[in-house]
Amino acid sequence: MRNWPALEVGRLTRVTPDAPELLQAALVDYAVAAIAESTPDTWQIFFDSAGERDRAADALARQFLQLSIAPVDIPDEDWVARSQADLRAVRVGNIVVAPPWDVPVEEGSTIVVVVRPSMGFGTAHHATTRLCLAALQRLDARGRDVIDVGTGSGVLAIAASRLGAESVIGLDDDPDALQAAEDNLTLNRDANVSLRQGDARAIGLVGFDLVMANLTGTLLAAAAVPLCHLAKPGGYLVLSGLLEDEEAMVRAAYSDCRVHNRSQEGEWLCITFQRP
Repeated sequence: MRNWPALEVGRLTRVTPDAPELLQAALVDYAVAAIAESTPDTWQIFFDSAGERDRAADALARQFLQLSIAPVDIPDEDWVARSQADLRAVRVGNIVVAPPWDVPVEEGSTIVVVVRPSMGFGTAHHATTRLCLAALQRLDARGRDVIDVGTGSGVLAIAASRLGAESVIGLDDDPDALQAAEDNLTLNRDANVSLRQGDARAIGLVGFDLVMANLTGTLLAAAAVPLCHLAKPGGYLVLSGLLEDEEAMVRAAYSDCRVHNRSQEGEWLCITFQRP
């Protein structure tokens, strides 16, 4: 029987309500198989390898001083499948993001985007993804050229295509992310998305009506120049992944652009800028 390398995470002191989402955001750079939430304050995080588990343990222990973090090996009793199976479809406006086992029938103006989960709480249901999906629906994507920078699972790129975008590129420098996006495209055959591996600072593309980037506040600020260059004059940039205390930094980096919309869920923000 296979053993899953995992971390048992619990609270040492009182944790904030957004601790699960902050924890998930901190795990994006690691090969996480699933996250099982035992209680609102305790989790089991399953990894693809013991090396990834140990690397994450060191980083999380430094970042989350209020949490206890213990490496364990857990016998395979379908923990991963059961933790993922608890996920259900989530609606954001007219878009429903659904795992393959909870796909509703499309009715009226509802658009269903099917995403195969690879992590427990959040996956495509993270607050920043919901904010981006809502921001995307406030803009008219029909006939537009769209690029999704750091596409990850591809959920935003797929949603843009289903909303009527003329062309959509999903860009990521992580081959594993692109493979996940490719797998999800097979579940959304009505979506027309071209996937590319690379960095926004080096791909040499320009002239998009809409640029989406769900990254981190630090990355958004550091990549302001290349992200703005991706958008054509008058084009929009939908930026998320930043926390409330990073807003001033991100706004300063995009000071030449006009704020078209700002939305917030908990400590997470999404800002839509319009390029002059």
